[in-house]
Amino acid sequence: MTGPALAGRTALVTGAASGIGAAVATRFVAEGASVLLCDVDEERGTALAAELGTAARFRRVDVTEEDDVAGAVAEAVERHGRLDCMVNNAGAVGRWRFVDDVPAAEWDAAFALLCRSVLFGIKHAVAPMRAAGGGSIIATGSVAGLRTGYGPHAYGAAKAAVVQLVRSAAVELAADRIRVNTLVPGGVATRIVGHGAGLTGDALDRSVDLVRADLRSLQPMPRAGEPDDLAAAAVFLASDASGFVTGQELVVDGGASVGRQWPADAVRMAERARQRDRERGR
Repeated sequence: MTGPALAGRTALVTGAASGIGAAVATRFVAEGASVLLCDVDEERGTALAAELGTAARFRRVDVTEEDDVAGAVAEAVERHGRLDCMVNNAGAVGRWRFVDDVPAAEWDAAFALLCRSVLFGIKHAVAPMRAAGGGSIIATGSVAGLRTGYGPHAYGAAKAAVVQLVRSAAVELAADRIRVNTLVPGGVATRIVGHGAGLTGDALDRSVDLVRADLRSLQPMPRAGEPDDLAAAAVFLASDASGFVTGQELVVDGGASVGRQWPADAVRMAERARQRDRERGR
């Protein structure tokens, strides 16, 4: 039998206080990693780190500030002597707007949070990973960066830029045995949708169940995505099991990027056709 997939490794996860980031941090600790949880939500981040035990530690990090990201990487290396995996996950959906209503400041803020932050994460992870002889960098993308209609204009454009940045960095860093991949969620039951709608507090927490119900019809698989679905894929990308995988988009979306569920009318027509075929003995 083999041991935990990430035994003895050090990871840094941004956006780790809730949602996908929290699930990734939790799964990484379960797989033997020491994890630095980074987020602007100090209350949730600190509570999760305490729950996860001595293998986890929280640090407040605003990923739009390069010094914050650099400081987090430095702390991980100082405490553990190395950095094996960097998960650039922090993000927010933002407001749905018609394209002719998008404010320039809102566009710039989306790219700073969703794309420029990934650059900072990659940039500052390179030196310690190069010194260690390799590592895995993971960026959280979105099906909205692959297909239209799954997110606001700025969000989709920024997530598409993440995909290209990851590909470009992967080619450069492959010689250093540093792998760079994009983890692509579809509709996942987290607080991110409610946050984009401007909800806060208890209403934001309650929105997760509403989102979960709404997402059942978004993709061919008849359930919402869950943070644990993405966490399992992140373990694969962080582990030796994906040692020959770089510059790729690992899509975990229940088939959303392939197409939506058949509408009720199409299901009824297919059922009628099946019944006619049976009556004709086909």
